[in-house]
Amino acid sequence: MTKRTRRTHSPALKAKVALAAIKGEKTLAELAQQFDVHPNQITAWKAQLVGSAAEVFGASGSGTAAPAVDVKTLHAKIGELTLENDFLFRCARQGGSAERKAMIDRGHALPLLRQAELLRLSRSSMSYEPRPVPAAELAIMRRIDELHLEHPFAGSRMLRDLLRGEGVAIGRDLVATLMRRMGIEALYRRPRTSVPAPGHKVYPYLLRGLKVERPNHVWAMDITYIPMARGFVYLAAVVDWFSRRVLAWRLSITLEVEFCLEAVEEALGCYGKPEIFNTDQGSQFTSTDFIDLLLQNGVAISMDGRGAWRDNVFVERLWRSVKYEEVYLRAYDSVTDARASLGHYLDFYNGKRPHSSLAASTPDQAYFGSSPQHVAA
Repeated sequence: MTKRTRRTHSPALKAKVALAAIKGEKTLAELAQQFDVHPNQITAWKAQLVGSAAEVFGASGSGTAAPAVDVKTLHAKIGELTLENDFLFRCARQGGSAERKAMIDRGHALPLLRQAELLRLSRSSMSYEPRPVPAAELAIMRRIDELHLEHPFAGSRMLRDLLRGEGVAIGRDLVATLMRRMGIEALYRRPRTSVPAPGHKVYPYLLRGLKVERPNHVWAMDITYIPMARGFVYLAAVVDWFSRRVLAWRLSITLEVEFCLEAVEEALGCYGKPEIFNTDQGSQFTSTDFIDLLLQNGVAISMDGRGAWRDNVFVERLWRSVKYEEVYLRAYDSVTDARASLGHYLDFYNGKRPHSSLAASTPDQAYFGSSPQHVAA
């Protein structure tokens, strides 16, 4: 067996891949195949580029002289960094293997063997060859998504048995892996067995017994998986509970908080602000950036009970309509096609599709007819 040559990636390639991921015109699977890079590495480079973007506009060109070095301050800083490195070292080893693999930097001066040792990864895992998601696996993921809409209470065991009943030879472990990749889980109330993300605060559910009788009283948000011909993307939407109107939406090739923030900022800019904003306990919605955005705008935060899908039932109904009336009828060839087609459908959903729960009115009629509010220019 020929030993694989250690791979290094130039800063130019990293920037090119990260910019392609930020642009979002191709799925992670397509980018991984195009650049021969693992999808987790693409996600890491994208986050690194976004996080360091502000440094481009820093004070490096101000022309001011560098301050004199204080030895005592420098020693104190070294001690502080030593503690931080020890903390980060221990935290890194507590993460999952996928997260730790994403930390590997093939262009770093530290040898790959040492990086693997520090992250408690096997050296053989460094020789992974990226490959696109097989068509058969994408078909199974789409069928799991369909079954999840029909039977939201079904976990990996039941979905495995349902798939086997349809002639699909599959094990429970693979079903569970695909469900995690798609960002879905069985929806039923159960004891709280895990936290959304380390250090993230979970807010109480504020909508139980609440009568929502006007627009902008309650907004809700959620994320769903959208299958494509090659790969998949994620759709996030902000919905007004009273009118069922989709106020803003975004597509993303990764499950990061940025595209959720963009959708909320658009909704706040165009339609004012709600009294209450409801989400599930996903890590995107419990993140500091997301919570701060709502608190800075004086919005009360509400979160569903763990696994309690009925707490956000109107968004679940939206996903059912979007998928059965749009997504499952098409096979998007690119992210651009998906974005355009979903945009046409959501315009139809808001402006032309009657809702029985709204006495055959459209969401636009219910939203604007009950309030003289106008869209901001």
